[in-house]
Amino acid sequence: MSTDETAAAAANTGPGEGADEVATLRAAVAAAEESAAQHRDQHLRALAELDNVRKRAQRDVEAAHKYGIEKLVNELIPVKDSLDLAVENAAKADAAALAEGQPATQRLLSKAFERIGIAEIDPLGQPFDDNQHEAMLAQPSTTAEPNSVLVVVQRGYSLNGRLLRPARVIVAKAPDPA
Repeated sequence: MSTDETAAAAANTGPGEGADEVATLRAAVAAAEESAAQHRDQHLRALAELDNVRKRAQRDVEAAHKYGIEKLVNELIPVKDSLDLAVENAAKADAAALAEGQPATQRLLSKAFERIGIAEIDPLGQPFDDNQHEAMLAQPSTTAEPNSVLVVVQRGYSLNGRLLRPARVIVAKAPDPA
């Protein structure tokens, strides 16, 4: 109802009746304005919270990119220390001591890989799997099953089940008929 219609309705009603209706309408308008103000305030707070969540998420992503390899680095530092020690003492140590240190360093590296989720793929004797292996060549063999891994040229690696590098292999094939 427009203001003119409200005034006309009040004029058509008895004395006091229009004033009650106007007071009721004014109270309803005041309540609606208060409710609208509350909803606007809630809306602005929600927008501010959403903006804060976006900024926090962006900071988290930046931190993950910047410091994501921290665990890997912490696992590899002891391996580097071991290699540094071997290099520093190479001139002083005998060949047997150096030969003994190499497997120890290799074990350190293997344990570091294991702790960060890197698994070695060594498929010797297993069936060839083109999802995990890269065939370098096929070689006839009378001792191995055809299409099985005969020789591992280079081990492969996976990170938490995801292939990092396929194992490079030589695959057995049936011997050529003479």
